[in-house]
Amino acid sequence: MNRREAVAAALAQLAPRLPAFESEAVTDRALASPGLRNARPDNAAWLALVAYARHVFTEYDDLLADGYDRDSARHFVLDDLNAALAEWGSRRRVSEEESAPEEDEAP
Repeated sequence: MNRREAVAAALAQLAPRLPAFESEAVTDRALASPGLRNARPDNAAWLALVAYARHVFTEYDDLLADGYDRDSARHFVLDDLNAALAEWGSRRRVSEEESAPEEDEAP
């Protein structure tokens, strides 16, 4: 199994209802991120999923553009982020204390 297959398989376990298009985008993000290059496939899948949901399905980027710092912006989008994860069938959630070490780039 190559890295792409391993990340995609881990992602399918983490978010079984994630649509195929979104799954491809998250997998691409995990593979393209320098910070996730050496991460275990399950960790890369989770961190890429969270970053993707944060940037695409919340107002995170708008808050940053409005001058909020990353921690404040993450606080304000936490409920929307976790709602997206729940919709995709993920049992795991992001907590207020959890910080994602991945780069905070737009998708």
